[in-house]
Amino acid sequence: MRVATDVGGTFTDLVCYDVDKASGKVVGLRTAKTDTTYPQFDEGVMNAVAKAGLDPRGFDFFAHGTTVVINALLSRKGARTALITTRGFRDVLEIARGNRPDLFNLAFRKPAPFVPRYLRREVDERSTYLGEVTTALDPATLDPILADFRAEGVEAIALCFLHAYVAPENERLARDHIRRVWPEVSVIASHEISREWREYERTSTAVLTAYVHPAAQRYLRTLQRSLDGAGYPHAPYIMQSNGGIDTVQGAIRNPIAMVESGPASGVLGAAALGRLLGEDRIIALDIGGTTAKCSLIEKAQTRITTEYRIEWSRTEPGYPIRTPVIEIVEIGNGGGSIAGIDPGGRLYVGPESAGASPGPAAYGRGGTRPTTTDANLVTGRINPANFLGGEIVPDMANVRKAFAPLVDKLGGDTASVARGIIRIANANMVNALKLVSLNKGHDPRDFTLVAYGGGGAMHAVMLAEELQMPKVIIPVNSSVFSAWGMLMTDMRRDFVRTQVVLLTPGNGARIEEIFATMAGDARESFAADVATGAAPLRILRFADMRYLGQEHSVKVELPDGAFDAATLAAAIERFHATHEREYTFRLDLPVEIVNFHVVAFGDVPKHEPERLPVTGRLPEEATNGTRTVDLDEHGVHEAPIYDRDRLEPGMRFAGPCIVEEAAATLVVTPGRLVVVDDYGNLHVHMNA
Repeated sequence: MRVATDVGGTFTDLVCYDVDKASGKVVGLRTAKTDTTYPQFDEGVMNAVAKAGLDPRGFDFFAHGTTVVINALLSRKGARTALITTRGFRDVLEIARGNRPDLFNLAFRKPAPFVPRYLRREVDERSTYLGEVTTALDPATLDPILADFRAEGVEAIALCFLHAYVAPENERLARDHIRRVWPEVSVIASHEISREWREYERTSTAVLTAYVHPAAQRYLRTLQRSLDGAGYPHAPYIMQSNGGIDTVQGAIRNPIAMVESGPASGVLGAAALGRLLGEDRIIALDIGGTTAKCSLIEKAQTRITTEYRIEWSRTEPGYPIRTPVIEIVEIGNGGGSIAGIDPGGRLYVGPESAGASPGPAAYGRGGTRPTTTDANLVTGRINPANFLGGEIVPDMANVRKAFAPLVDKLGGDTASVARGIIRIANANMVNALKLVSLNKGHDPRDFTLVAYGGGGAMHAVMLAEELQMPKVIIPVNSSVFSAWGMLMTDMRRDFVRTQVVLLTPGNGARIEEIFATMAGDARESFAADVATGAAPLRILRFADMRYLGQEHSVKVELPDGAFDAATLAAAIERFHATHEREYTFRLDLPVEIVNFHVVAFGDVPKHEPERLPVTGRLPEEATNGTRTVDLDEHGVHEAPIYDRDRLEPGMRFAGPCIVEEAAATLVVTPGRLVVVDDYGNLHVHMNA
């Protein structure tokens, strides 16, 4: 029995499947969806386990994705954090970067640092960029600083010394001394989290990691105790932002790696589904209750970046975090996104969300403002009789009351305002999809859209129309697909290290030596605390490369083997091609590696979904009558309603139609062909 849970901003999802030990095939699948419980997220997890009728004593594997880290950062509910750094670098957090996005805003204010200046202290120590310690740290000089921190109620300390990414000796001295004299405080040393250069980015990463460390540690320990108390006989695994799972201990040591824990698992699930179905070019779209996330997958491989920021927007530079993250674009548009009118009299949708409580106006829990979900109810796209799988009877009187202020200000009627809300939400999502495709040199017409989450199927077809994408795939149990993705994920750890090396034949041996050293570190890390049994360890090599004298770099996968002249030439050509695709040009200049990146995988058993039986029923036998549905520019139609649970492989039917399941609804516009595959996934052919 393999189980995964995913804590989202609105709902907590669970997926469980049983594996027949004799055949190794999946023989049963169970899902559950419950409200996310703030701030005791583990309660929502155990509620989902109970709702699915599961006994943790029978679990053989348990994986978990959580929003605890990103929530602590966005809500500013982390620990009281202090910073100790090299003398002269106390104000790096406030100096930040000058390349702000809103360049011509003369009233611009930089974001306030997570550590106020009086909690940022300096010590005498120094290392060079070549890794030489020129001034050793005297640990005794830390004692008066720590005394002040105790008096100020500090709960976590970040250490970030100059050039510690290449010379971490002084940071280790400081870390060990603090843990010895003050064992209760959380201590994060920057070299343990990031071995990349850039002083501001390293400092920001160390500070944000320290800020969330106590909360993440409490949460993961509490979750483990809850599972232990329920009889779970093994150690749980935690989903990481890099697209892999790790042990609880590994996640506690580096909690910032969970910053995009939930969204990453959905992208990994889309990649696994693509391999199963032979789709090697996919754009994954996850529309939940609070946000919409999208990511591009090519050749069944996800894209990884360390250029990650929270709270970044067109006007705000946000806060950088140097940790490997699947390249995801996330916007504040989901089913619970609130619609309103801005000071200029224009309708807007999001980023504020009604969440699970009070939730959309239709929930009848006190919500007074209209949301995207309410708009989909008004237009008939969501069935009031099957709202949230029939668990809630929508309060349509409250929905009309919530729409009334917008109708008064905008004119028209409730239906026209609802159409406007959906249209704006779709436009926001189209822009996000363009950011991961067109802005990166990829034509969305060459990709298949895999849509999931509670709202993915609702909007996917209209989004694909806008981008002229040829096909949409709605996976089985799409509303809990991210949780399923965790069950298709291997253990993964990333090791990134800055070493600037020209790609020349004379440097081939040095390049190979650096990679070999990092691969050795990866093997030691897994051997130390990863109970993978006999699972083989796979090593992949990447490099962030750039033209000599250039600022930005692109990530390129490098082949195995010795770095001889042929391998170097192939690596350079691969860089040229990648750079030209993303930036539209290539240069006749020397190429250098900036960051060496080793990825270590510990294989976890995975199982192909079960194929569904075929009885020969006709599609008409899977319908539940018809419903009047407003499809905006496609007109109002009396659309047949298909029950997804009664669909079977080989069935084909055309839009306009609606396909309903417990917690998701597929809206198909006229002229689109729906085909059910062997596993029950729905393929919507846009040009049929």
